[in-house]
Amino acid sequence: MPQLPQGIEPFYPEDPWENAHQNFKHRFQPGTSYTLRVSSKESRLEDYNATTANMQWLIRNAIQTRTPLRAMGNNWSFSPVAMCNGGMLNTRPLNLRFNLGNSSLSDAYKQSGKTKEELIFVQCGMSILELNELLETQYRRSIIASGGSNGQSVAGATATGTHGGALYTGAVHDAIVGLHLVTGPNRHVWLERASAPVVSDEFVRALGAEALRDDDLFNAAVMSFGSFGIIHGVLLQVEPLFLLQEYRFDHVPYTPELKHAIAQLDMEALRTILNQLADAGGEPGQQRVRMPAQSENNKLYHLEIALNQHNFEPDSKEKGIYIRTFYKIPCPPAYKPVHNRIDSGRTFSPDLNGIISQLLDALGPTLNMLTIKPLVNALFQSTLRSAQPQPMTIGETFRHTRFKGQIASAAMAVATTDVFKVMEVILELNKRQPFAGGIALRFVKGTPALLGFTRFPNSCVLEMDGVDATITRKFFSDVWHRLEALQIPYTLHWGKLNFILNEQRVRQMYGNENVDIWLRSRAALLDEPSRNVFTNDFMIQCGLDKTIPPPYM
Repeated sequence: MPQLPQGIEPFYPEDPWENAHQNFKHRFQPGTSYTLRVSSKESRLEDYNATTANMQWLIRNAIQTRTPLRAMGNNWSFSPVAMCNGGMLNTRPLNLRFNLGNSSLSDAYKQSGKTKEELIFVQCGMSILELNELLETQYRRSIIASGGSNGQSVAGATATGTHGGALYTGAVHDAIVGLHLVTGPNRHVWLERASAPVVSDEFVRALGAEALRDDDLFNAAVMSFGSFGIIHGVLLQVEPLFLLQEYRFDHVPYTPELKHAIAQLDMEALRTILNQLADAGGEPGQQRVRMPAQSENNKLYHLEIALNQHNFEPDSKEKGIYIRTFYKIPCPPAYKPVHNRIDSGRTFSPDLNGIISQLLDALGPTLNMLTIKPLVNALFQSTLRSAQPQPMTIGETFRHTRFKGQIASAAMAVATTDVFKVMEVILELNKRQPFAGGIALRFVKGTPALLGFTRFPNSCVLEMDGVDATITRKFFSDVWHRLEALQIPYTLHWGKLNFILNEQRVRQMYGNENVDIWLRSRAALLDEPSRNVFTNDFMIQCGLDKTIPPPYM
């Protein structure tokens, strides 16, 4: 191993390496992995810039030794999107953060009426959990969107498309307004949209970076799963601290009227349906949950549907779907967030899910039919908690993954108008081949990211989470093939199970123009030796390792 600069340490990942969700293992090349550290816990620009130089040293070393390298945050992905056949760069210790001064802001940003308080600049290794605690307790600010859990690093969340469920806002990466990318041994760039410049040239000079303001480059890099170099810093747009008030409705009849309201995102029609059900049910004198009207201080933020396909009948009041909404309300000045809450109630332990997975693989198809239904019913009873009684911050609300252990998780995005066509496909397949898990739908504003999987203007992310077993993966594959046969457009989450992806499917999902712009952007930012360092088997599988020359001028 070469003599290492200060701030770079050898890292010895377990062999084989296992991802956080325990659904795949990987072997890195021995002696090629490193950890990056800063010299102090204070956020000092000289420490940040020294880390940039160390990243460049590591890329240079990888080029010289012809060793692929990938930055790794919290190892959160269900897919091998971040794996490579060389070494891992452990970025978890990199969690510096900076508030920008007025001199760091562009004239266009200041003239738009926005302020420095709406921005925070953080290093790549900071987790969403850390970010929430920092923003909510020290600055009384909120991130704009969050995934269902908080374990991802900031860079990992944007790199793979963590989507959350912000109905009118977009996915986590849609809150990013600037990226600091280390793209080679002699190059690092500050990247933002030309249509929405945020920082000043003074800020870019302080980083020692090259300023690039280009919408296509930004929309390519913001969703690039580690293949555009190393994301060192992320500039995020944030909001004044807000609270989320939850309303949950159980066993809602799955009627044509309900499906039409949701498919058209007609929230007033949905509110009427749910409130009529609330008024018609319950015992005399019992307080009934009602969906409130929207107002300036009570805005619908999140819409989610869950379905247990083994305890479901259309139009049934006993075997319907679960709907929950969150409304965004102002945070009182005296409110103090608490980030160490522990969810009450029973949950399956990771070991139990591992045992279930092995049993399902071992049992034959006949016994699986008998085993899966009671298993999933028990899973729903143990993991679907009651609505939180009091409003909480986004960091208090979206905390931990509820399904733990050896879990298979797949997520696909479809146009909201197509969501119930997809549901019919899943329900029909489930009759012949039971799915050992649950189904959830979250509704998200579409993204401008070129390869952002929430690409439909109104996107519904349909998640299938279950025990990781051969029959589960076959169920996913059968759903995807059936959608293709029916010509229903869909995309797959880059960080979840997506083993069906190949070049043809990626181009079908995102269009040749988007893919070609993405490939040209990568070639514009990384020279060939650097591209080789950041190319992995997943990219080759998807046809995203290719180099497309710029169009003829």
